[in-house]
Amino acid sequence: MQAREAWIAWGSTRGRGNTIGRDSSPLGPASVELGGKRHQTTGRNWMHVTGLRPDTMYPFRVLVNGAPFGAGELRTMPERATRLRFFVMGDYGTGADPQYRIAQAMERELARHAKSDNPVRFLITTGDNIYGTPFGLFTKGSGDRDSHWERRFFEPYKTVLRHIPFYPSPGNHDGNESENRGDLAVYLDNFFFPSGRPERWYSFEIGGLAQLYAIDSTRNSATGPRRNVWRDLPGQKNWLRAELAKPAAPWRIAYWHHPPFTAGPRHEASLSWMGDAVDMLSRGGVSAVFNGHEHNLQIVNRNEATGGVQYIVSGSGGELRDGDIRQRLDMANITGASSHHQFLSVEIDGGVMRVTPLGYEPIVVRDARGVEVPMPLVIRRR
Repeated sequence: MQAREAWIAWGSTRGRGNTIGRDSSPLGPASVELGGKRHQTTGRNWMHVTGLRPDTMYPFRVLVNGAPFGAGELRTMPERATRLRFFVMGDYGTGADPQYRIAQAMERELARHAKSDNPVRFLITTGDNIYGTPFGLFTKGSGDRDSHWERRFFEPYKTVLRHIPFYPSPGNHDGNESENRGDLAVYLDNFFFPSGRPERWYSFEIGGLAQLYAIDSTRNSATGPRRNVWRDLPGQKNWLRAELAKPAAPWRIAYWHHPPFTAGPRHEASLSWMGDAVDMLSRGGVSAVFNGHEHNLQIVNRNEATGGVQYIVSGSGGELRDGDIRQRLDMANITGASSHHQFLSVEIDGGVMRVTPLGYEPIVVRDARGVEVPMPLVIRRR
C-alpha cells in the first residue's frame, strides 16, 4: 500500500496446489468494489488498484464468481508525513493459543488508533513467520503448502490483514535452514511486497519521513546448497550499500532475523558474521534496528558497540523461551529483557520514536539487577 495505490489479495487454503498468493491459480472471475468503482480481473487472485487519494480510508469488498468473498477497510499512506505508527512482530507462526491471543491484542491496538490522525499503517516481521511441527526426522506442516498457513497465519490475523499490510523478513524456519526447502517459495508467494514482486530483501519509504530496509540474514536456499545470504553472497551487501548512499529520509530503520546483540538464552549473537552490517548501518545514518530469533524481548544498549544505533530483539509473537538471562545482560550489552509473548507498537513523531511492547498481559522489562526499565523506549533520531 502506498499513497495512491493498494494491493488487495484473496484466496482459499482449501484447494490443492497453490491456492492463495501472487502466483496462485485463480478461483474464478473476481471484482473489487472500492472507491465507488468496480475493478475486475479473471486471471489472478489479487488486484493492484491505482488512482486513490492519499491518507484516505477506503472500505472494499471482494466478489468471486459473482458472490461476496471478503471485505475490509484500508487507509492509503500519506504523501508527506511527520508522524508514523507501525507494528513489529517476530517468531510467531505457531498456530497455538498464545499467537491468537497476541493477534487479538493487536486487533485492539489497531482499532484504538484507526480513526486517529496517526493510525497503524503496516506491520514488519523479524522472521520465523511459519513454524512446522517436528515429526521424527521430518517436519510436518512447515509452510511449504498453502494449507499450512491457515491456522498459523491467515486465521489469527484475518482482522488485521483486512486493514494493514505485512512486510516480512525471512527467518531460518521460513526455508531449509531449519525446515523444508519448499517453504521459501511459498513464503515469497504468499506475502505481497512493497514493489509488487517477491523479494528476499527490499526497502520502502513512507511519506518522506521513514525509509525501511528488510534484510535476509538466513541460510535458506531455493536450489543448491545452503549458504549464508548475508555473509557469503555479495548481492545483498551491494544492494544495501547502494540504498544507504541515496538521499536520506529523516528516519532510517532496518529489520532482520538473527540479532547481532543478544543475551540468549539459546542463540548466540550474529555479530561475528554481521558485524559489517552493523558498521554499514551506523555509517548510513540508521537510527533503529529490529531483530528476532531469540524468543523474548531484549533492549540493547545504544552505545559505541552498536555504532549509535538502537537495536531491539522482538521474537516472542508466538514462541516463548523461558530462562533467566539477567546474569548475561551486561556482558551482552543488553539494557533489559522480558520473557513475555509480545509485539511492538512503534510511534514516530518528528525526531522522536517511542517503542511500546504490548501483549495480552502486562509487559515488564527488567535490567540485570531486576530493576524495571521504563517503557515506552524513547529513541531520538540520529
